[in-house]
Amino acid sequence: MYNQKLVKVRLAALAIGTGLAISIPVFTPAVAAKAYAAAHPTPASALAADQKLATAIRNNDASGIESMLADDWVVVATSGGLAQGKTVFPDGIKSGALIRKTYELSDARVRVYGDVALVTSRVNTSGTFGGRPFAVTERQTDVLLWKKGSWQCVLTHETKVNTMK
Repeated sequence: MYNQKLVKVRLAALAIGTGLAISIPVFTPAVAAKAYAAAHPTPASALAADQKLATAIRNNDASGIESMLADDWVVVATSGGLAQGKTVFPDGIKSGALIRKTYELSDARVRVYGDVALVTSRVNTSGTFGGRPFAVTERQTDVLLWKKGSWQCVLTHETKVNTMK
């Protein structure tokens, strides 16, 4: 059921002369915890989803990015502009207008509130946009929604970090 090995306990039948035995699946605490985490939103699963999205972005994987975004996903860019729709970002990759060379997350902070997770990270990214090179450090917050057993990003908010000293 959970693709986990079950500890089986053999119980000897008490019926006289039958010699019957039955096996009953028993969950250990570790197996039960993994089963719970797979079926419910957790900080670990939210972070894993955010890292999966980051990997798709780093690899310029348009379909991988699109699969992680809600249909009405919104991004608040470092410029303050808004873009909406799960295909906005992937379409930029498909057209060649946006090409990432790097996309690294660090300093992740995860908070889960019911079926909503906030994942705030430091992002170092570089590449080209519209043929012009860019390299930027941001603080980024992804708002994730737990829906049908998995996380989807519904909003991304980016804030440029001034790295000049």
